[in-house]
Amino acid sequence: CLSVCVPVYVSPSISLPSAAYHHVPQCYFSLCSSGSGEDSLDSLLNQRCPLTPSLSPRKRTTSQSKTEPPLLRTNKRTIYTAGRPPWYNVTGTTFKEAFVIGLCGGSASGKTTVANKIIEALDVPWVVLLSMDSFYKVLSKEEQELAARNEYNFDHPDAFDFELLVIVLRKLKKGKSVKVPVYDFTTHSRRKEWKTVYGANVVIFEGILAFANKELLKLLDMKVFVDTDSDIRLVRRLKRDISERGRDIAGVIKQYNKFVKPSFEQYIEPTVQVADIVVPRGGENFVALDLIVQHVHSQLEKVRRRSALASAHQGQPLPTTLSVMESTPQVRGMHTIIRNKDTNRDEFIFYSKRLMRLLIEHALSFLPLKPVLVETPQGTIYEGRRLSGKRITGVSILRAGETMEQALMAVCKDIRLGKILIQTNHDTGEPELHYLRLPKDISEDYVILMDSTVSTGAAALMAVRVLLDHDVQEDKIFLLSLLMAEMGVHSVAYAFPKVRIITTAVDKKVNDEFHIIPGIGNFGDRYFGTDAPSDWYESDEGMDY
Repeated sequence: CLSVCVPVYVSPSISLPSAAYHHVPQCYFSLCSSGSGEDSLDSLLNQRCPLTPSLSPRKRTTSQSKTEPPLLRTNKRTIYTAGRPPWYNVTGTTFKEAFVIGLCGGSASGKTTVANKIIEALDVPWVVLLSMDSFYKVLSKEEQELAARNEYNFDHPDAFDFELLVIVLRKLKKGKSVKVPVYDFTTHSRRKEWKTVYGANVVIFEGILAFANKELLKLLDMKVFVDTDSDIRLVRRLKRDISERGRDIAGVIKQYNKFVKPSFEQYIEPTVQVADIVVPRGGENFVALDLIVQHVHSQLEKVRRRSALASAHQGQPLPTTLSVMESTPQVRGMHTIIRNKDTNRDEFIFYSKRLMRLLIEHALSFLPLKPVLVETPQGTIYEGRRLSGKRITGVSILRAGETMEQALMAVCKDIRLGKILIQTNHDTGEPELHYLRLPKDISEDYVILMDSTVSTGAAALMAVRVLLDHDVQEDKIFLLSLLMAEMGVHSVAYAFPKVRIITTAVDKKVNDEFHIIPGIGNFGDRYFGTDAPSDWYESDEGMDY
């Protein structure tokens, strides 16, 4: 049996679907130590485990701590292109902490390959890959010189900033965004620019000493040890360090014999005893990967956020943070025109823009103003008012929210603008963040968040949560919309009680398809003269949110 088996070692603490054991004969499984992570770590024995080959080495010259797809950064703005689920409920809190998978193994054992295989098999857009390589300590001048001569031990626990690593992983587990350092292996130093990593439902943390710290072990929900033959690891390391990191073969071998191999035997290999699953052959071991993915799927909470939003706060009075423009004869006349299904596109655009201008002017009256004295041309003093704050930034929820930007720019000179794109996950029916462009240093600004209509409030909830992730103060966020449903108003106000909600009208009902009744139709389609793509979320009644 051993000659044809693909061995997978599974701890009793991991609950796997019973069907998973039907894929292979029972002889393929063996049990690891069932002791707790902390106790086992204190009493580790230097006991070697079976080693077998794995796949090709990873290719990189800087540490990998990124979202998938990667975050793009420029001097003026941050662009985020990865998906992100709305894992916040109607109270603004998380449904569940992120599920954290820890991957441990020797240098060049194939940990990153296994991590990427897991991400691919999970088939979800909100998995964060965090590499321990990002958390090497900042070296002193003397240590830099040692590293240049291949005489610094990068495989020793003292080489890592475990304190920062625990802080970052703890925040990611709670669903928060964090700043992660980027380590440059060619210069043996951290780069000045750190990467922003967003929280997710699944976090995969990989590193040679991923199991070597008690505080880290407490944060790991599943511990996987990637076991690869030492000769294979040496060949991979030689190829990687020579071709990608500018090292010479003599230096690589010297460092391997002096530091890498002894550190593996002393600090890394013994931690196999705290692992829940041991994966020989790395990314080629499809049986092991399938078991891991099945277990993760069984742990992820699958709920429908829209149904929760739809049933919440029914019959409650409207919140005090809501401000509805006075329904003057002119305002009601403009609503009559844009709500009429027979209104042509030119008239719809014209009167929508008029309403937007009035809405913006109304919203600006809620900004805090401070008294200021100015001298008039006649030489007298006038007691006026000026914005009490740094500046105002407008953020539109694409696509229909972008229609309000022109009115905002007409009222606020030289205002900065940002954009958020939210699209539907066709498998779950839930909104996900797919694009984010925010101005630099937005945290101190008053933010006017714009969407044409708000039905259940799901997209607005996500947009507010993104702004809070970028350190915008909740009481400095103003949500503006031409039309809202009571359901959406309640959802946003209950989750974020300090956000000011401003609209021209509130309709009472939302039907089973989450359309506002009586409503305004699909605002984006009527404004742009298009048929809406099925995967756009515009928060209006025609787009289900």
